[in-house]
Amino acid sequence: MELSIVGPRLILVCGLPGSGKTSFAKALETRLRAIRLSADEWLESLSIDLWDEPKRARVEALQWAFAQELLARGLIVIIEWGSWTRAERDALRVEARAVGAAVELHYLAAPADILFARIQDRGRERPPIERDDITRWLELFEEPTPEELDLFDEPL
Repeated sequence: MELSIVGPRLILVCGLPGSGKTSFAKALETRLRAIRLSADEWLESLSIDLWDEPKRARVEALQWAFAQELLARGLIVIIEWGSWTRAERDALRVEARAVGAAVELHYLAAPADILFARIQDRGRERPPIERDDITRWLELFEEPTPEELDLFDEPL
């Protein structure tokens, strides 16, 4: 299917590890001919620990600066950082709109048992993620409310 898109668009894919963000974002990337940015992939490529928060923050800041340049050029950018908090999603939405971009939010969720099983199946994380980690993350994650979702544009 050939899409004719007019104007820049930021697509945020949020959710916990194992929720399917990467698979979903890759499918969108292909369908929309978009540029997909994943902090995990960059960290892994640079042999940086996925849990090194200061380095993750630097990679995400670099990706965001790049994303803003791409949006300013009228392109579609997909960010699949997880975006666990409303404040982070709000900041990305507001900053993307400041460069004239439409902004979509896709929230992917799954029950804790499914998240844990998917993470175990991929076996990528070192050290391995424990079941208690999932429980703690579910408490920390700020699920988008209907009111928040209304602040975003309709998906393509």
